[in-house]
Amino acid sequence: MVGTIIGAVVVGLIVGALARLILPGKQNIGVIMTVLLGAIGSFLGTWISYKLGYSNQNGGFKIIPFLVGIVVATVLIAIYVGITGRRGTPTRPAA
Repeated sequence: MVGTIIGAVVVGLIVGALARLILPGKQNIGVIMTVLLGAIGSFLGTWISYKLGYSNQNGGFKIIPFLVGIVVATVLIAIYVGITGRRGTPTRPAA
């Protein structure tokens, strides 16, 4: 149980970090939100891949669900940044 949770956090961190690298510009989100959105993206990516008929019969690393997870996490991070806005950027006063 603990190993599964640690594995999900590590995969979430990797997927979330790669998703943030894909997005242009600076995203003002913390590490915990990156890991959370990365883990959710990884889970949804795996689920979507298998629902579309993917099967890894050769064993080994499952690259297709991993890549789909990165794409899903990228979309989730973009949605999160769009909803929360750019809170850390100062606004210019009217001249």
